[in-house]
Amino acid sequence: MSNQFLDQITQRRTIYAIGKNVNQTPEHLTDLIQTAIKQSPSSFNSQSSRAVILFNGESEKFWNLVAEKLKSYAKDEENASKTAAKMASFAAGIGTVLFFEDMDVVKGLQEQFPSYAENFPIWAEHSTAIAQFAVWTALHTDGIGASLQHYNPIVDEQVHAEWDIPASWNLRAQLAFGSIEGEAKAKGFMDDAARFKVFQ
Repeated sequence: MSNQFLDQITQRRTIYAIGKNVNQTPEHLTDLIQTAIKQSPSSFNSQSSRAVILFNGESEKFWNLVAEKLKSYAKDEENASKTAAKMASFAAGIGTVLFFEDMDVVKGLQEQFPSYAENFPIWAEHSTAIAQFAVWTALHTDGIGASLQHYNPIVDEQVHAEWDIPASWNLRAQLAFGSIEGEAKAKGFMDDAARFKVFQ
């Protein structure tokens, strides 16, 4: 079966080896990221997803904050060294997208539609996941490698202070991106029979 969209998501992979050797300008990449998020669906068209796009030194600053915070979790010097190297690999890219969900929007929907109140936080998670996937795939189609990380909530306080983030924005994920400097690992798949049921 030939399908352009399926071809793109099939080729998209987690790329850990990233660099700053990109031809696209920050303006181009910003437009790409913003468009991908704006066109991502959300429950009740709530548009609850938010993003902070960090380039170059600002992206490095974020990963330095994470590295500093993780020092307190290191069990020994070897573990600390590995963690520092991992954070440096993310900082080596051209940028990072910080994905948030605006909980004021979620609370507003809960008040407006009380019968669905318990579902809106769940649906907000769906919204951010779709936005993350859309951005990741859009970057891939532009020849940019990326990996999705989750160092929230350990750096939430520092992030909110450093970039003046509204208190209602809840950090959900971080996408480090840049030039592709190494191949992705092979991806295995479980048997379809264990994953899908089809009735006709």
